[in-house]
Amino acid sequence: MSSEDEWFDEEAGPVVRPYAVTGGRTRSSNNALELVALLTTTERGVSLVGALEPEQQSIAMLCRRIQSIAEVSAKLQLPIGVTRVLVGDMVEAGLVSLHRPERPTQRPATALMERVLDGLQTL
Repeated sequence: MSSEDEWFDEEAGPVVRPYAVTGGRTRSSNNALELVALLTTTERGVSLVGALEPEQQSIAMLCRRIQSIAEVSAKLQLPIGVTRVLVGDMVEAGLVSLHRPERPTQRPATALMERVLDGLQTL
């Protein structure tokens, strides 16, 4: 068994611990990275894509089209915590732009909520 065989599992693929990808960090310095936040690669990110780490390269390439953090995590098969750390680093470096969803200031009308509930109950 070669040393390369020790780091590959036929069913799971390459065995790389998440802390190796994130430099041991488990949380992003940007605490407001919602799963639905949208990402786009900046011009700086496009120009530096060849100099990035492999995971960051993948994120930069994927985010040439708008993607949510959840989509990036799923498409790259990375744990969401790892994705948040990498994206946080990329936002700080100006490699991707973060677009947060707007939060409504008021709750929907009660009548609307009752109609939605009625519709769900008929399913």
